Amino acid sequence: MIDPPDVDILNDNDMEEETSKQTQKEKQQQITRTPQEIEQRRLHHLFARNATEWLTVRDFETSEECVAEVRKLGYQLWVTDLSQEAEPLDMNPTSTSSNNALVIPEKVALVMGTEAVGASQYILQQADKRVYLPLRGFADSLNLSVATALIIHHLFVMDPSLIGAMSEEERQSLRKIWYVKLTQQRLLSASQKKTRNRLMGHIKKCRSIYERIQKDPNYQIFPGEQKKLDEWSNYQRQLEELDSIIDPVKVEAAIQEWLDNPPEPLTDLRRADTHRVCFVGKNTKQMHKDHWKDMVATSHSVSIPGA
Repeated sequence: MIDPPDVDILNDNDMEEETSKQTQKEKQQQITRTPQEIEQRRLHHLFARNATEWLTVRDFETSEECVAEVRKLGYQLWVTDLSQEAEPLDMNPTSTSSNNALVIPEKVALVMGTEAVGASQYILQQADKRVYLPLRGFADSLNLSVATALIIHHLFVMDPSLIGAMSEEERQSLRKIWYVKLTQQRLLSASQKKTRNRLMGHIKKCRSIYERIQKDPNYQIFPGEQKKLDEWSNYQRQLEELDSIIDPVKVEAAIQEWLDNPPEPLTDLRRADTHRVCFVGKNTKQMHKDHWKDMVATSHSVSIPGA
């Protein structure tokens, strides 16, 4: 949960202008790659771009609505904060509140404030506990993505029982969602997946614009927004055509065996040396050739001509 929402968002015209600039820059810096390099780079970007597919995301119009839902589900609210009221995330928590040790509740919702101003006053007032990650040296804060990753990882280190902590019913429900996604990915081509994601983004935007108009009859529609609304039915039609390729009956049949006999989770995520491929520029590799000599990662690296 991020509070308050980030309002520094580019409008449609800004996005198009930035995309145009980026396209021109890419054309100026075109380099030649082998088919193998192109495929490996495509997969790298694909994995990075699709990482959010495996997150369950819920959007709320206001922080108040989000807090109400968190309370309804029985979560305690921990808010990251750098004030004197914040408690450090102790590496040795206890199951009791003795000696003022930090106790991790059974269900906790973690709120990350924005980089510029932190969490809103409302969220701070609603917090069951304000927490911070102790740092060393001169820095007293980290950027949002780094802070979020470190704090979540820190909680797992503090209490390993949090890893995979869910009921079998929740686990089975998650498997069904993920297995369906994995199966659908193999029924559509790469270009079809890209088109489908783009159409879903357009449709989500259209619904958001429509809801704003419904709430505020005097809402001023921007030309880019009106253009999207005019194309809404077309977006929907194209999405339905792609979705028709994904036969629900085939998907259900394909995943049932895996649902009945799910594979064991991976417990060792270290890579075999032959799988440690990295992308480095030819000039960069030449510059560090003495330091990188005989290193596994660079021995299996892919040089990019002209870089």
